[in-house]
Formats: sequence, C-alpha cells, structure tokens
Amino acid sequence: MSYEEIVSMENLLEAWQEFIKGKRSRQDVQVYERALMENLFNLHDNLANLSYKHGSYSAFTISDPKTRQIHKAMVADRILHRAIYRKLYPFFDRQFIADSFSCRIGKGSHKALDRFAVFSRKVTKNYRKTGWVLKCDIRKFFAFVDQQVLVRILNPYIVDKRIICLIEEILTSFQTTENIGLPLGNLTSQLF
Repeated sequence: MSYEEIVSMENLLEAWQEFIKGKRSRQDVQVYERALMENLFNLHDNLANLSYKHGSYSAFTISDPKTRQIHKAMVADRILHRAIYRKLYPFFDRQFIADSFSCRIGKGSHKALDRFAVFSRKVTKNYRKTGWVLKCDIRKFFAFVDQQVLVRILNPYIVDKRIICLIEEILTSFQTTENIGLPLGNLTSQLF
C-alpha cells in the first residue's frame, strides 16, 4: 500500500460514498456536499503536496449506556479517516487474532456470542462443570493511548513513511495531555 493509493481521487470518492451513508441530512455534510468536487480536489491537493493539516473537533456526550465523550472531526477530515481506513483495514485485519470481534467486517456482537458459546461448552464439558468468565473493560482506554508508542508499533508495518506522517498528523490533532489520547469518534481510532 502506498501514500498515493490512500490520497488518490478514486479512493477519496469511494471514501465519500461510504461516509455519506446515513448522514445526508446533517448540516455540516450538506454544506460540504454543495461544493463536493471542489472540496475533494482541495483535500486531494493538500494531501498530494503534503500540506494537509487536520481540523478541529467538536465534542459532545452520549450515553449508551456508559457516558462517553465523543470528538467529531470536520467532514473533510472524516473523509480522509475513511480513505485511510479503507486501505489499512485489510492489512491490519489479517494481523488480528480470529477471536477479536469489535469493529471488524463480518464479525460483531452476534458472532462474538456464537464463539463464546463454543468456548463455554468446551470449558464446562457441555455444561457439566462450572466455568468462570471475566468480564472487564479498560476504563477510558482511548484517553490514555500513548500516541508515540502507537506510532512505534505501526512503523514496522507501514513502509511508506508519508503514511506514518499522515497518521501522526491525525493523532496529534487530538490531545488531552502531551501526545496522549485517541478521539472516540475517529474511524482510525477504532483501527489503531
């Protein structure tokens, strides 16, 4: 995978088509769409000449059921996130263990429950023995990801260092403290 593949107009247009689903009624998306081709060409030009700068975020809170602070990037940035995701996901998906189900194409909570049932029957000898489960969540995991450590982890897998620079631009666009944190709301955060 190359930087040119990520920033190509073809990939940006396909990223737009995926991004727009379910969002056409949102005001920021409508404004962007009014000058869609001009906006996409500007994004492409900034990426192609390595002058792209990530925009700011708007923050809001959701409860599903836990309260979470979501940071929403500007439309152009979210299209870029999707363009990066489209090219990096197939590679990284092959690196993940088979029993990782969150945010993966063809996986999800129903498949995770099916897999859990297989393990449950195995551990309990078809429910004849007691089995134990640890259910846990890492509190505020995204807020404490060290961006520099993440880049060091990604470096050996991504040969084109312009992609690494682009990822660093996205990562450093969001900071709770010095080089710490990933924004809940970025598609790239789910992958990383």
